[in-house]
Amino acid sequence: MDRQVEDRGVKPKADGPSTHLMCRTSLWGIAGFIGCAYFAWISFGHVARQEFEWSHNFWTAATYVVWIVLLGVLAFDTRCLRERIFFGVLLINFFAGFALTLWVGIQATQVRTARIGTGALWTLGAVMSLATVGREKKS
Repeated sequence: MDRQVEDRGVKPKADGPSTHLMCRTSLWGIAGFIGCAYFAWISFGHVARQEFEWSHNFWTAATYVVWIVLLGVLAFDTRCLRERIFFGVLLINFFAGFALTLWVGIQATQVRTARIGTGALWTLGAVMSLATVGREKKS
């Protein structure tokens, strides 16, 4: 029976969660690229202006935790490698931000290094987001 369905070009519907979250439409890949590119620009702008402060308050830490949980769910919900890499890069970036928020005695040179590293991660996230653009969902 499945052979007949395949021969006619009809694909049976898959039960369960979708294997793709961002690849369904190019809009998500473009939005991810714009967001990541903006944050990369902000990170490298801090370095260029020699601004090496990092916020160490409760609300910043709580915001990072919310994003970490959301990105963790998104990373495990998809089975698309491109999307998993994208969400994984963002997850690493938010873990770094959370750790820096908790690290009250961090020195300016370490914040500079962290801003360069997170800027590089945002750039990688932007590139990985573009990797999902124009990709159709495949069963």
